[in-house]
Amino acid sequence: MEDFTRIVHTSPSVTLLGGGAARESDLRESLDFAPLLVCADGGANHAAKWGIRPAGIIGDMDSLSADLSAQTDAPLAGVPVMEVDDQNNTDFEKCLSVVGASLVIGVGFLGKRLDHQLAALNAVCKHAGRSIVLVGEQDVVFRAPPVFTLDLPAGTRVSLHPWTGAQARSEGLRWPVAGLDFQPDGRIGSSNAATGGAMRIETYAGHLLVMLPRQFLGAVVKALGPAV
Repeated sequence: MEDFTRIVHTSPSVTLLGGGAARESDLRESLDFAPLLVCADGGANHAAKWGIRPAGIIGDMDSLSADLSAQTDAPLAGVPVMEVDDQNNTDFEKCLSVVGASLVIGVGFLGKRLDHQLAALNAVCKHAGRSIVLVGEQDVVFRAPPVFTLDLPAGTRVSLHPWTGAQARSEGLRWPVAGLDFQPDGRIGSSNAATGGAMRIETYAGHLLVMLPRQFLGAVVKALGPAV
């Protein structure tokens, strides 16, 4: 357990696997960019099904299959389990409180229960000091850093959703956002589109979530930070 604690505190990039809707292909691609896998409680059920051994499991252990936790053969045998009994936070936030990585890719936190999805997005904005990318079947979602630049083909969907009041400037979007007062209960930025080439979003107030098609996971991860 001591080694596991040290590893998750010092690793620059971590893939977190949750118990929500998830695909093996999404996990394996995420591990290409953040090879250290940590399961959030019931996410270990996915890992065991796919034969992928995590570095450890974090959570309150209310979703981990009893059969899996009791088994003595691979893939979960001997995997460190860090139990965090905090009913005020989701397993995703429990993991984020332990994992010190500057880049976190989350698989299995979108889809299924809406309250869990909203809680995950809330956590992404609460932990604004690092890059957290959530991977879903259709989308990748992340909080816009102060400046984000990415080359995108013309017509690529770029959706912006304010988690708080937010303001930004943009280049390379069909509908520029400069001067707009984004509000979660007012103006939002769904279904904008790239004009082609460099797309730049400069966010200077509030929390703005960016949603792009799933196929751009690798490009987004590379654009977000030096951890890769």
